[in-house]
Amino acid sequence: MFLDLQHLSVRYANTPTPVVRDISLGLRTGDIGVLIGPSGCGKTTLLRAVAGLESATAGSITLGGKVVSQAGLSLPPQDRQVGMVFQDYALFPHLSIGRNVAFGIEHLPPAERRARVDEVLTLVGLPGHEARYAHELSGGQQQRVALARALAPKPRLLLLDEPFSNLDVDLRERLAHEVRGILKAAQTTALFVTHDQLEAFAVGDTIGVMHQGALHQWDNAYTLYHRPATRFVAEFIGHGVFAPAVIQEVAGQVVVQTPLGPLDNVTDCPLPSAYPNGQCDVLLRADDIVHDDSAVAKAQILRKAFRGAEFLYTLRLATGETVMALVPSHHDHALGEWIGIRAQVDHVVTFPKLSNKELPTL
Repeated sequence: MFLDLQHLSVRYANTPTPVVRDISLGLRTGDIGVLIGPSGCGKTTLLRAVAGLESATAGSITLGGKVVSQAGLSLPPQDRQVGMVFQDYALFPHLSIGRNVAFGIEHLPPAERRARVDEVLTLVGLPGHEARYAHELSGGQQQRVALARALAPKPRLLLLDEPFSNLDVDLRERLAHEVRGILKAAQTTALFVTHDQLEAFAVGDTIGVMHQGALHQWDNAYTLYHRPATRFVAEFIGHGVFAPAVIQEVAGQVVVQTPLGPLDNVTDCPLPSAYPNGQCDVLLRADDIVHDDSAVAKAQILRKAFRGAEFLYTLRLATGETVMALVPSHHDHALGEWIGIRAQVDHVVTFPKLSNKELPTL
């Protein structure tokens, strides 16, 4: 692994609990990793530790086969050959775009420096912008300049801290795809922090979900969605709810009984013996619930969110459980209306039932 974190913990002075605790992850050369999680989960602190802006309390950070941080040792940021892109761009308003990009390569001979500026501006899709200034560019263009400046010194690792948070939603997702293409073209290894799932899916080869300083899962987007390692990952990624279920074996086949009826012919299902009396919670994602007027199960529409091609409905069953469903937007039902739904689940995701003490408070 090019970037290797082993049991890394970071604790701030005068705080009893580590902000980052016992995190292990690896990133191969040329790959893009993304850290995602709610505010305050420790993802930016982890990024700063990799950059050398925070010291490791325990564990280690290895970069290119060399330990750069461990308890009692912290290589200065300038000696790690790490570039960083911040969410506020941090461009110098009094310098031209060309001089902004050249800021970190002033040691190069003038001709080589100009060639490198031209090269990275072309890479980010802004050739010929050397003489312009930041205030003359759009937010997306300014972010590309910040990326070009970070790439100019040819860092071994590029760190990006919520670089699109100041941009509108449509531009964020489009720019995320473009940045992935730029980093791949530059063959740059990168670690990216965001709180936006669509950005994470658009950019990352591997995505880490963090919560309360811990890394719950480090995996590709498909696995995070379909095979979450913890209950928190299952709740955080995508739209879905947990419903009470009982796993039974009927005529030699495993069946999951749910408030929406039995789920059968499912894959990756645990045996009834995995839980006491087969009782568990099953994850029902919005795309697992199909609107079907002829279905036996009925649900009342509590909330609806228009998403263009579809509505995201929040529904309450007669038994009191809540589920979510993605429904084509030409099915425009009113709040309070009852509609037929059924579950269409290819493989089930189950977790132990929560005790009353563990249930989240509203």
